[in-house]
Amino acid sequence: MWVVRPAQQEDLSDIVELASVLSARVSSTVPKDKGKLAEKIDYSKRSLAGDQDVKGTERMLFVLVNTATGKVQGTAGIDARAGNGQPFYNYRQDALIHASHELKVSRRVEVLYPSHALTDRTLLCSLMIAPELRGTDAFELLSRSRLLFVARQRAMFANSMVVEVQGVQTESGSVPFWDSLGRHFFNMDFATADSYSGMLSKTFIAELMPPNPIYVDLLSEAAQAALGQPHDLARKTFELLEREGFQSGAYVDIFDGGPVLEARTDMLKTIVSSLRKTVRSEEDVDGDSYLAGAGEGLHFRCGLVTLDEGLDETVKMTRANQKLLACAQGDELLVAPL
Repeated sequence: MWVVRPAQQEDLSDIVELASVLSARVSSTVPKDKGKLAEKIDYSKRSLAGDQDVKGTERMLFVLVNTATGKVQGTAGIDARAGNGQPFYNYRQDALIHASHELKVSRRVEVLYPSHALTDRTLLCSLMIAPELRGTDAFELLSRSRLLFVARQRAMFANSMVVEVQGVQTESGSVPFWDSLGRHFFNMDFATADSYSGMLSKTFIAELMPPNPIYVDLLSEAAQAALGQPHDLARKTFELLEREGFQSGAYVDIFDGGPVLEARTDMLKTIVSSLRKTVRSEEDVDGDSYLAGAGEGLHFRCGLVTLDEGLDETVKMTRANQKLLACAQGDELLVAPL
């Protein structure tokens, strides 16, 4: 079985191993450096514990654990406020009209404007999962568990939510958007810049990028085709987020040109459909599978469990599943259908 819980320092080696396996093809905001990752986990623990020194800039990191082996096989994060006190940069897609009355010529030209308009929205981030689990129930559990956490502790989060989906990358590892634009302003390849982003933030990238609008027609054909498109390996993530209620907006990632999805927090499927129930112990439960979350902060647990809804505000649940979610009879559970 699988359970999602807050990341702990003892998860460090498993997370670094997973990041190393995926880094060649799928980037993430999870640092590959053990020291930086340890700092990220510590910050997450402080955020979940309600440390007043990080109030307003909480950053949480959760892990997907195989309960049979104890091995971490995925990560997923939430930044309560995108940018965490700094500007959160993207490119905003827009257009200019170039016209000449004398020549009777009018042309619409696509442009990209550097923007930090999405700063302070809640950001879903740091999604990684073992390749063999992509597209499975474990994958859905990992991604949607964050939204159940948001529903349980709603006051911590903004009314709007965004998520950056990785952009197009070729089989050889090149990133058309970066190669056509970003690399001209930095003495580094995409992988190096992405590594710095995981350890630091994207602010240093934005500060070195040209502040003026970028004419899309001046980019390579490959970069133009990649604009706003997800990486093949991120397609299932993109589709899951769309089913959840996220939509592509006017923004793209400043690194790889991937889509930035937006949504109203209270309109997302998991949050809208979630119900608060009270646990009732049963030896055997014949019901349906639900996404179920229990506990607050550091004690949060989420899993896919079989539940039988009662006539009142209770759900029947086996003691084995109660152990999985670290809850007991009489505890409050937040449940959402698959």
